[in-house]
Amino acid sequence: MASKVKKHEDPQAEPSQEIKVIQSADATEANTPHRLQIVNYSKKYSRSDYYATKDVSFTVDCGEVVGLVGSNGAGKSTIIKALTGILPFSEGSISICGFDLIKQPEQAKSLIGYVPDDHSVYEKLTGREYINYMGSLYKATKEQKQYATDTLAKHFEIDHALDMQIANYSHGMRQKICILGAIVHQPKLWVLDEPMVGLDPQTMALLRKYIRNYADKDHAVLFSSHNLDTVQKTCDKVVFIKKGTIASIVDLRGKVGFDLDAYFMKLNEVKDK
Repeated sequence: MASKVKKHEDPQAEPSQEIKVIQSADATEANTPHRLQIVNYSKKYSRSDYYATKDVSFTVDCGEVVGLVGSNGAGKSTIIKALTGILPFSEGSISICGFDLIKQPEQAKSLIGYVPDDHSVYEKLTGREYINYMGSLYKATKEQKQYATDTLAKHFEIDHALDMQIANYSHGMRQKICILGAIVHQPKLWVLDEPMVGLDPQTMALLRKYIRNYADKDHAVLFSSHNLDTVQKTCDKVVFIKKGTIASIVDLRGKVGFDLDAYFMKLNEVKDK
């Protein structure tokens, strides 16, 4: 079956910024520019007569930050849960760095870092214990773990709380520790579901900058958000989801003055019959 991937403008280089990336000793990937490739992905829940998603196809390439945007119930979470291996599917294909998520799940999942929208963490652990635990699960090197607990914790201004039990963290602190746990192994594809919710403006700015820098260093980032200002400031490309299908894919590179809010509103207009 032919792919239904929608075309967009040719990518243009974004200026890179300094960030240290520590490569995992056993990290491997297939020879492909796609960090994520979704082809004709469809999902129908067992008790529903309707598809939650239908024929969804798009890619996230090396160096790209891609936003996943849509109204509540559009299908964003269904797509994210499928590509992270949480939600099973039987229609279409999803690959991470060339590894098929169904046929090669261990290889594919080892290259993903996932920040869920509920920022679930193990509350009885300290922040340091949680980072090291997540690093061990993903076979992070000793250097990667130390970089997360030292440099990244300081960058996200949570180094002072690493030895506190997570149960005593505020909402924003839990979000930060969840982020560090997701990227301790320096994954090729970083996936975030509503990452800005609950963060103060300063932390939002730090996260936006880090996301941009992270992608510029041979990685890729996909994140969902209702905050269109954040999406416009951070993303190279935006995938708009409407009623479980791709309504549009917009490449923002080179689009000076493009009004993302107005575009989204027009895309979701309900016309009277």
